[in-house]
Amino acid sequence: MAGDWLRDAVVYEIYPQSFADSDGDGIGDLRGVIERLDHVESLGVDTIWFNPCFASPFVDAGYDVSDYLQVAPRYGTNEDLVELVDKAGRRGIRVLLDLVAGHTSIEHPWFQAELHADGPSPEGDRYVWCEELPEWAWEPGVPGTPAWVPSPGPRRGWYLKNFYDEQPALNFGWTETPEAEPWRDAVDDPGPTRNKEMLREVLDFWLSRGVAGFRVDMAFSLVKDHRGKNAGRGAATQVWRDLQAWLASAHPDAVLVPEGVEPRTGQGMGFDADFFLVIHAEHASLFDNKGAGVLPFHRTGDAFFHEDGRGTTRTFLDGWAAARADDPTRPVLMGTADHDFSRLRTAPRTPEQLGAALTFLFTWGTVPSLYYGDEIGMRYVPGLPDVEGSICNPGYNRSGCRTPMQWDDSPNAGFSTAAPEDLYLPIDPSDDRPTVSAQEQDPGSTLHLVRRLIALRRATPALGGRAPTTVLHEGYPFTWRRGDSHVVVVNPRREPAEVAVDGLEGARLLLGQGVDVLPSGLRVDGFGYGVLELA
Repeated sequence: MAGDWLRDAVVYEIYPQSFADSDGDGIGDLRGVIERLDHVESLGVDTIWFNPCFASPFVDAGYDVSDYLQVAPRYGTNEDLVELVDKAGRRGIRVLLDLVAGHTSIEHPWFQAELHADGPSPEGDRYVWCEELPEWAWEPGVPGTPAWVPSPGPRRGWYLKNFYDEQPALNFGWTETPEAEPWRDAVDDPGPTRNKEMLREVLDFWLSRGVAGFRVDMAFSLVKDHRGKNAGRGAATQVWRDLQAWLASAHPDAVLVPEGVEPRTGQGMGFDADFFLVIHAEHASLFDNKGAGVLPFHRTGDAFFHEDGRGTTRTFLDGWAAARADDPTRPVLMGTADHDFSRLRTAPRTPEQLGAALTFLFTWGTVPSLYYGDEIGMRYVPGLPDVEGSICNPGYNRSGCRTPMQWDDSPNAGFSTAAPEDLYLPIDPSDDRPTVSAQEQDPGSTLHLVRRLIALRRATPALGGRAPTTVLHEGYPFTWRRGDSHVVVVNPRREPAEVAVDGLEGARLLLGQGVDVLPSGLRVDGFGYGVLELA
């Protein structure tokens, strides 16, 4: 497997504009991350994942790229990123970048050239244009849904968008090319071929500068189906399979991780892992308590990690089994949270409830991804303004999980020396907001628990990404065995719970609280958790 290191990785996701501001402009930057590498290293993580840091007008927080080969000036320079990669590497920390492969900004020179052209490029258009709308269409006001946008310039007709109107879809071809719609390109026509070559150039540019790989945004949005939606998944995955074949010789240790679970097409895989997203059922059924709102496709059931104890692990377990059915060793990334919806600590979830959740996330056998601030239990802050496209659905405000990192009790929580009104987003206004400096002094803090869990995972191969995971009890308390040597139990509800487990005689509690070993099994207090080594 390319990038076999990923199976043992612990990822730390940094939303760059909210992590650390080194120059006092109110926006986080790469120099700020360099200055905070001691903290990142202290967690025990070995991989940083950055959200997009390329040049952009920031209509969608950097997911609208205007130059793939240039760091956005607000973050610094290409040299700053290379320095960060080097200094992180000296600490044993790799760097993954976010790659927006399916669309660009309307400000990208490629789009501007086609916008001002008389017609299709003789080299093949990089974007999808039509002069007459097809009979089929979509609701144009729904972000995230492909739709036609009227040309805002000299070129006649419409262009296809992927998300916001300012994010025109790159042309990777269509699964069908009927004569009645001659503007559709096949996947091997000149325009799609140019874009596939472009992806190789972008990957090579950054991998040659020390980057370890990419997490690919909307990875399966490249090739469009007969109705223009992102459903040409077999064809889209073939693009990534071709890139993997090239990476195998050009950059054999690099990894590609998709946004989501890769479609199983019956052919080879195009990515090195899957990703259980916070907005999709596997993760949401465990942690989404609706405190950050509801998306149209969200299930209405109760979260398993909730004090009322009415949830189920079945949706997660079914997804886990499906993701690893063909290859039980395939890595599956799973975050504490991410930049796209809620945080682990979203009201009414309280700090005392985090221990069970974090114990699960770091010992189940996934590749855990720790979202910046979750190591201290930063909360989702409701009611914040729309900043750089953060509200793309009335019930879906992403600002609340993107607030500045809380370092200490100095102004702006140590994030920036800017005036409060100049910050990218407001600091959590709560008087009891957690900070790194305060939790450093408290051995019982969330920060110290995260460090102990990651250290235990590092020291105990059975708790990492390679040993098998066997469910012993899928209700409360959720109980599983790792390999043949360890048992983990978590009770996310307020009421105590018991479970019958054989073979615990002489078991030793390595980490946890509220766990008693009984002759017949385990008794776990409300919000209790434990990692046990078998005799």
